[in-house]
Amino acid sequence: MREVQFREALREAMTEEMRRDERVFLMGEEVAQYNGAYKVSQGMLDEFGPKRIIDTPIAELGFAGIGVGAAMNGLRPIIEFMTFNFSLVAIDQVINSAAKMMSMSGGQYTVPIVFRGPTASAGMLSSQHSQAFENWYANCPGLKVLVPSNPADAKGLLKSAIRDNDPCIFMESEQMYGDKGMIPDGEYLIPIGVADVKRAGTDVTIVSFGKMMKIALKAAEELAKDSINAEVIDLRSVRPIDYKTVIESVKKTNRLVIVEESWPLASIASEIAFMVQKKAFDYLDAPVVRIMGGDVPLPYAPTLIEAYLPNPERVIKAVKEVMYLV
Repeated sequence: MREVQFREALREAMTEEMRRDERVFLMGEEVAQYNGAYKVSQGMLDEFGPKRIIDTPIAELGFAGIGVGAAMNGLRPIIEFMTFNFSLVAIDQVINSAAKMMSMSGGQYTVPIVFRGPTASAGMLSSQHSQAFENWYANCPGLKVLVPSNPADAKGLLKSAIRDNDPCIFMESEQMYGDKGMIPDGEYLIPIGVADVKRAGTDVTIVSFGKMMKIALKAAEELAKDSINAEVIDLRSVRPIDYKTVIESVKKTNRLVIVEESWPLASIASEIAFMVQKKAFDYLDAPVVRIMGGDVPLPYAPTLIEAYLPNPERVIKAVKEVMYLV
């Protein structure tokens, strides 16, 4: 095991897969000469050259479309969006081309492409640069949507995504690129669609993914001081979702709190809550509670950002509510 930054784990995944398969290439804004907007691709231009590490204009629709066409013709592109807020410019190519092509062609074409980049809030970036789109893309058949929460998962999941024959949305966080964590030595892959129990427990199940896992785990640590033993599940993948792991946990703990940054309506949390009440209704001792971002465009002011985002205190309060301790 060795310690690396989140950005280094992503770089290792891409570099290893590019060494392994000459069809893999990286394309996006500032990925080459500038070494990536967040230095994820640092040094990759020097190793692989400008034909495989490709700088683009500020034209997401254009280079996303080039990536889809390249994937249909046998290559395996990694398309980096500087932020998934900018992917809205390219969403026609992602949703109407990449996601649907295998179905529309009767299986004659696959689109082995990865769209990756940061998602959700990252400080004082205001409404147009702080949106969490995981549930948007997870709503689309034909896509796989991955949201890692730590360097080890990021590397293993990205390698799996690059090798997958379906289009994958790989969503990171600007605020996590500098996070450090232990990763295994040697090559490893993490299967898509398998959740991970980050902390075993018996009293309540807390489900989250991505950056919000920090909130969930911090809340679990604080709850332990009050002798409340929370089981914390990291979905890692929000399409497909590992319902079985969540449902089996709820059958054990009888209570569920879900933590997600996105807006409340039609969220991943809504889907999890529906499936739990469908598959484990008789095991629930309290209503499912969601801790979500605010149902407003994210403001700029730090005080309003703090009020908007989930935090450990809100999670702790929700846990105590479902345990009827408040």
